[in-house]
Amino acid sequence: MAVEPDARGELPGVDTSGAISTAELQLAARNHGMPLEALAYDITPAGLHYLLIHFDIPVVDAASWRLDVGGLVGRELSLSLDDLRSRPSTTHAVTLECAGNGRARLSPRPISQPWLLEAVGTAEWTGVPLRALLEEAGVDDGAVEVVFRGLDHGVEAGSHQYYERSLVLAEAQRDEVLLAYEMNGRPLLPQHGFPLRLVVPGWYGMTSVKWLDRISLVDEPFEGYQQSHSYRLRQAPGEVGEPLSRMQPRSLMVPPGVPEFATRKRQVEPGPVTVRGRAWSGLAEVARVEVSADGGATWSDAELLPEASRWAWRAWEWAWEARPGTYELCCRATDGAGNVQPLEAPWNLGGYINNEVQRVPVTVSQLDV
Repeated sequence: MAVEPDARGELPGVDTSGAISTAELQLAARNHGMPLEALAYDITPAGLHYLLIHFDIPVVDAASWRLDVGGLVGRELSLSLDDLRSRPSTTHAVTLECAGNGRARLSPRPISQPWLLEAVGTAEWTGVPLRALLEEAGVDDGAVEVVFRGLDHGVEAGSHQYYERSLVLAEAQRDEVLLAYEMNGRPLLPQHGFPLRLVVPGWYGMTSVKWLDRISLVDEPFEGYQQSHSYRLRQAPGEVGEPLSRMQPRSLMVPPGVPEFATRKRQVEPGPVTVRGRAWSGLAEVARVEVSADGGATWSDAELLPEASRWAWRAWEWAWEARPGTYELCCRATDGAGNVQPLEAPWNLGGYINNEVQRVPVTVSQLDV
């Protein structure tokens, strides 16, 4: 039976049966994760980068599209795509991760987009630094937040709304926050926010509003649905909850060997194996990655490879002498502020920030060819 949204527009409750509802299947068919073997790429090809689309993908005519900047500013701006492209640009490699990544692995499972571990990707984003545009408009002294509106809209919590999020002024003015019009050196694809999107390095993906058409400076905290109701940590529906912000540390490995088709269980040939992966944190630089072959009973350090960008995932390698038998490989990251991936993540109603360690069952045996 399909799960109907509650009064808040959410898919309510949790599931203890393990069954995926029709409503969740509809979400899973529209959104997609990055296959974990794509962790091999420093920069994720656009077609493999994860996607979460709240409403419909807007069809935008670039020739008539404008970005309006208004509210508490010295002068309002209305800019075409050509106007933005004519300004000085910058490019940042940035890892984006959905705040619900890992939701489907919680027990009981919060009912929503059933992410496993694949809701992540790293791209090179090119565009105009947001700070430069705010300086051009002139921010009034009374402004405290910047509100970003996307062109995607629909019904949530029983009312029609556009997807909108805000940042406090200090976060919005960080040098690395971008108004991006290119992804991996090419114009944004429709599903990735064409013609313009916000990219906020270090924060979970819900912050990087796509299909951007308006930026407003306001003198009080924004109370829109996606800010004050969605994307908050809470244990029960009536709680106000804690807002989500920066990505917690996570490490993921490329599952070694070859998969069994239906279960994705791995089979690895005996001998030396190099296990590879990526790690990231929005709180501080990745300082350590550990790997276990016995389900987390014992750990050893992986080798961290040179960091390509503060805001992009960091590659790591671990040498394993694989002997015949069955194993559970795990990896965990620690960042420079001392934040460590937990063996088990605390449960919450929305299924957010489940950064518990990845577990990959492996059988080491000779492959039949």
